[in-house]
Amino acid sequence: MEKGDPQPEYEGIAAAFAKAKAAKEREEAQGVRATTGDAAEATKRGEVHFKAAHGILVAFFTLLLLLHVLGIYLFTSGFLLTRLVLDQKSSCALPPTDLTSSYTPGSPESGCWHPKTFNKAVVIIVDALRYDFTIPVRSDRSEKPHHFHNAIPVFHETAVENPNNAFLLPFIADPPTTTLQRLKGLTTGTLPTFMDAGSNFAGTAIDEDNLVDQLRNTSKRIVHLGDDTWHALFPGYFETNLTHAYDSFNVWDLHTVDNGVNEHIFPLMQSSNTSTWDVVFGHYLGVDHAGHRYGPDHPAMTAKLNQMDQVFRKMIDLLDDDTLLVVMGDHGMDVKGDHGGESDDEIEAALWMYSKKGLFGRSSPAYAMPPQTAKERPVAQIDLVPTLSLLLGLPIPFNNLGAPIEEAFIGPKGDDYMNLATVNRITAAQIHRYQQEYALVRGHDDSIRASSLALWTAANQAGQSVSASSNPSQAQLSEAYSAFVAYQKETLRICRALWARFDISKMLSGISILAVSLVILGVYARGLDGDRSELTPILLTRGLVGTVLGGLVGLGCSSALPSLARDHTIAASTALGGILGISHGLWYLRRLLVSPIPNSIWGWASVIFTVALSAGFAANSFTIWEDEILLFFLSTFGILMALSSLRQAKPIDKALGCYHSILFTVLARIASVSRLCREEQMPYCKSTYYASVTSSTSSPWQLAIPYIVALCLPTFIRTYYSNTRNLQGSAVIWLDFVLRFGLLLSAAYWTLDAADDGDWWAGHGELLKTTKIVVAQITIGLAIAFGYLTFAWAKPFLSIETRARSAQSSSADVISEDSNTSITILGYANVHGSRYAFLITAWLLLCILVQKPMGAGALGIAVWQIFSLFEMLDTNKLSDTAIGPVVLGLLGSFHFFKTGHQATLSSIQWETAFIPMRTIRYPWSPLLVILNSFGAQILCAVAVPAIALWKQPPRKKGLLGDIAKALATHVLFYAVINLATTMWAGHLKRHLMLYRVFSPRFMTGALVLLIVDVVVAFVALVGARTSFLSVGEVFGFASHAVGREAKRERKEWM
Repeated sequence: MEKGDPQPEYEGIAAAFAKAKAAKEREEAQGVRATTGDAAEATKRGEVHFKAAHGILVAFFTLLLLLHVLGIYLFTSGFLLTRLVLDQKSSCALPPTDLTSSYTPGSPESGCWHPKTFNKAVVIIVDALRYDFTIPVRSDRSEKPHHFHNAIPVFHETAVENPNNAFLLPFIADPPTTTLQRLKGLTTGTLPTFMDAGSNFAGTAIDEDNLVDQLRNTSKRIVHLGDDTWHALFPGYFETNLTHAYDSFNVWDLHTVDNGVNEHIFPLMQSSNTSTWDVVFGHYLGVDHAGHRYGPDHPAMTAKLNQMDQVFRKMIDLLDDDTLLVVMGDHGMDVKGDHGGESDDEIEAALWMYSKKGLFGRSSPAYAMPPQTAKERPVAQIDLVPTLSLLLGLPIPFNNLGAPIEEAFIGPKGDDYMNLATVNRITAAQIHRYQQEYALVRGHDDSIRASSLALWTAANQAGQSVSASSNPSQAQLSEAYSAFVAYQKETLRICRALWARFDISKMLSGISILAVSLVILGVYARGLDGDRSELTPILLTRGLVGTVLGGLVGLGCSSALPSLARDHTIAASTALGGILGISHGLWYLRRLLVSPIPNSIWGWASVIFTVALSAGFAANSFTIWEDEILLFFLSTFGILMALSSLRQAKPIDKALGCYHSILFTVLARIASVSRLCREEQMPYCKSTYYASVTSSTSSPWQLAIPYIVALCLPTFIRTYYSNTRNLQGSAVIWLDFVLRFGLLLSAAYWTLDAADDGDWWAGHGELLKTTKIVVAQITIGLAIAFGYLTFAWAKPFLSIETRARSAQSSSADVISEDSNTSITILGYANVHGSRYAFLITAWLLLCILVQKPMGAGALGIAVWQIFSLFEMLDTNKLSDTAIGPVVLGLLGSFHFFKTGHQATLSSIQWETAFIPMRTIRYPWSPLLVILNSFGAQILCAVAVPAIALWKQPPRKKGLLGDIAKALATHVLFYAVINLATTMWAGHLKRHLMLYRVFSPRFMTGALVLLIVDVVVAFVALVGARTSFLSVGEVFGFASHAVGREAKRERKEWM
């Protein structure tokens, strides 16, 4: 047959069959088609197997989350200070000591323990009224003028011009300076603790004896106006027809609460309505909200203080002679307008009392002027409780530790030491009665309070000396007064030390659980030789069985032995059972255990970064400057990676590795420009996150940052997709249009917010508010509705190209070729990585919306660094090492600081709860605050699976196990940090900086670990499942024959 003649029919069929068979074999080799005869059946089996393995991984990481929760709970319940709340209440008829024969106790009309001075009171709290707001500042002073200067002069004016009618004093709060804790102290007279333990403790209601309860017990009609926190603390105490409460959490609303209080309080103070009430509590929030929103040094603060000045001038005019007017701040605010900590600006509030009776006085002419600073003549906030109680003729609450305020009882001439000694004797006697009862319940012997008992004896002797004298001298009275004051101060000192009680057994239990869980996690992450997806079922089943059995044993023991603390016993036994169960599983797999000790420079780098950071938290200076330490670690990693890239054999790997290493390091340096300094860093740190050090708003130039991110970041991400030919299908629509548009909407939101803050469009504030909320809601809709739904349903980002074959057509993407054509799947080389990385960008849009303009820039840089990290790890063949997940942990921690946060309560940006809504809505508002605070760590945790998936073949065996290994390593990093901060906080529990530095860092570490646990189990792993199923529909699933064979081998030798 000639060369050009047609083949017989059978020969043509055979040739076609041979060609098809060869093409099929090539496709099978490259993972395009399943190797079984029935591809659909094989794909289905693979999908079922994958879903089962994935579900087991999610359950196992959830079990690890449970162990972390139990360990943190046990340590926290033993570490956060507790105080036993006694049920006893003071009675009008039972004074704590014998009173003078001239006065008969027991009558609320005349006064229970002391003759009352006032029948009515108007008690006003101006939230966050800092003391220096009330002190006039002369213009000739060298100090730079601030907007809060001379804005509320009424307090100082009245105290100076009418000293018998008013006095103004610094009012020092006990930390934590949160409103709820402060209200407890202001009404009970006790010291604050993080957790109050008592037989009737439930929710946030105050069940111990308090001023409001005593008012109700003496049949006083109580009205409340303003902050609704009062109703959580005192449910059912107030006159329902006169009381009006308002939402306290919308810190962007400066006027609703204040206007509501004004609307109702002035009519009540009219003479025609005073018969309807006895005591009015008013709580203004505008000053506090102005501080949170703008900072104290802002025109909005001036306007709000001016408003308050006019309010109190009007109250003075309406006040009758029989009513006491009290105005106070519950705490102050720092230079940015936040509070919660223990800095001077946060604890230094103001107290002003006014009466038209003219009964107040000063004990010395030197005290005629109010103190110029809060360091002079301060009074504790707990001193308000006995002062108000005695002025209104009430019993002093049983648990009170405060002392009467001198100016209220010294008399208009400043010489009534008899009255001053009497009220201090009554107060000291009540404190002594309380201390005796507390010592009896706690089982304390007298040695603990020996010094105060000695002072009590001396004070009683001085008091008896006064009683024995028919005409005691002023010196005797002054001595008795000083003796009772000395007893009160010493008792307060002892109680501060006594209530710093730590439950060591709970703390040790918590630390032990966290430590052993850490070991188990470390072995799982770096000490097992095998596919985690195949080994996890053994660990999970034993762990679950152990957890359930441990919980049942704990329940049984606590029921059989009532002396055991039920919560401690059940939590500890549950965690112990889970740990023993997983440990048994590891013992079952003992022949697969390998040494977790690193055997490469990158393994050691991972260990050094983690251990060095953890060890450093033992020093308060290291903790304070953590952001700079993290910058150093990231820069070191970038340099090491550049040096490693230079050693790569392929020029392309060398070039790409060096480029991305340099880019990663430079971006870290650029991000470091964004900084929010904590008080302890001053004056060596300058905040740049806001417009100024004293502001909580962004400057106009910062508003451009989100627009730059919107225009540039999608383009940068686009290049990573283009380089691997994955810019196909839905990726084009998302990156070029939807993501960019969403980022532009986010930028527009902050522009509208600035316009609203700065009143750029006068008279249209409500329109601006509505518009920006709608913009925020649309942005969230794009991220969730479009972003997540596209991620869930999109096909892999691929396209098929058929073209004429050329000599240069050899490529990893070429999957079939004959003598004339080649078939290429564009994007094949990174089908898994590109498909999963879509999820990172969807979460980016969610996180970036709730970040202020500088934070948006920092998060944009963080995502750029994440994609560069993928390339670095790929070019250096490090995707299976620990360095990737660890660096993502460092990166998340670093950008936590760069998004305007610190490990302090005052740095929480509460206002983000209202970005897409006007009022608090659970659970969405707390979730928005979490997203704002920990957005960087969340993004980095979401990115971890992409390390294992970047540029991997579609059907590479063990990919799911590689993801589990990377995620476990990432969680391991945070678990080490959490254990370290927990141990250092426990070890340094008596350190001076415990509640300023170590305790907030421990709480931050615990929160981050739990959040990362949740994100890993329910976002990253679930996202990996979606990505795998999408890729599996096209390429099928990897064969699990190897896994089944491994199981058979284990059964033979175990």
